[in-house]
Amino acid sequence: MSGVNTAERRCRSTADRGCRAGGLAREIEMADATKDLEQAAFNDDEVLTEGPVYSKPQKKTRIEWYRPSLTKDELAAFNRKSNFLGFAQTLGYLAVMLGVAGLAIYSYFNWPWYVTVLLVFANGHSWAFTINAFHELIHDSVFRQKWLNRSFLRVFSFLGWHNHHHFWASHTEHHKYALHPPDDQEVVLPTKYDMAAIWKKHIINFTLPWDTLKGKWRSFKGHLPQDPWSKLILPEADPERQALYTRWERFLLIGHVAIAAVAIGTGYWIVVLVVTFPKMFGRWLQNLCNSTQHIGLVDTVPDFRLCCRTIYLNPIVQFLYWHMNYHTEHHMYAAVPCYRLGALHRRIKHEMPWCPNGLVEAWKHIMDVQKRQETEMEYQYVAELPEKGGVEGREKKSSL
Repeated sequence: MSGVNTAERRCRSTADRGCRAGGLAREIEMADATKDLEQAAFNDDEVLTEGPVYSKPQKKTRIEWYRPSLTKDELAAFNRKSNFLGFAQTLGYLAVMLGVAGLAIYSYFNWPWYVTVLLVFANGHSWAFTINAFHELIHDSVFRQKWLNRSFLRVFSFLGWHNHHHFWASHTEHHKYALHPPDDQEVVLPTKYDMAAIWKKHIINFTLPWDTLKGKWRSFKGHLPQDPWSKLILPEADPERQALYTRWERFLLIGHVAIAAVAIGTGYWIVVLVVTFPKMFGRWLQNLCNSTQHIGLVDTVPDFRLCCRTIYLNPIVQFLYWHMNYHTEHHMYAAVPCYRLGALHRRIKHEMPWCPNGLVEAWKHIMDVQKRQETEMEYQYVAELPEKGGVEGREKKSSL
């Protein structure tokens, strides 16, 4: 894609961010007008149905995203939800969470202390991925029935201390306007990742219980988040969502405090570590997975292949991560259930850029990008895209 590489060279200047956005937007090859699935046939409003109600009408421009050539029948097959596969993913993940937590509790009373310590850490690794279960169920794409999606959404929202009412509003905009600020502020580039934070916060986070309780207590009293993005997506014009947000925050605090109180009162204080605050321990793996999704890439372009990153993971981590390693594909077709993203990737691989093989390769590349950004503040990595109708994927990344 010599055109894209030329655009990248022109846009490396720190003087003109607009050049980067405008040049790339013009030079990215868009789908043929005659391809089977017209871009206009994909309705972004159907990606999520719980978007924000703004106080004032927002002047937002619909983005004509590049999407690969799929027939309507192919897309319908990829979009098909399966209760069997949905239960396999959901109940399988719940079994891992509750199974390891149960072993840790049993070990506390029956096995050596060091076994209990190892199990508490293992438990934290699995519970850290509740945010990814929560995220996938937000899309109503795991099960055929909406009530099943919503029921398990509330289960994972509670177990992970997550608030789906806030995330519905935010994530709807993220999918429609991904990395186009100010319309999407869920992810804003450039983002600097501090590897030292792994040791400070993601092996053991001693402040997590206090930080969590302090934040939930504030919400319990009726305070809403005051960051600019939250104030935009939870406006006064939407009192119903504000009330639902506060109600759920109160339910989280009361529920978890009740569990902790009963556990401590009955001598099962280990439950506090494995059910109430399991994410104190071992969040590093989930954090390294989740942080690869957009970091170091390009914003304000209408091509998910340039602003999202797909990576290859082993089957165990991919399962815990709810298949979100196929993040480019998830943004291209957000209605595709997570368990079909691998098949979708294989179908469109010839239109995809290089995909890192594993977390080590992904983070080596990200660190190279961040090192360059230290001297070129406006630099963003532009992936080399296959030629039209190109080869089976890219084996190597384009030069930095």
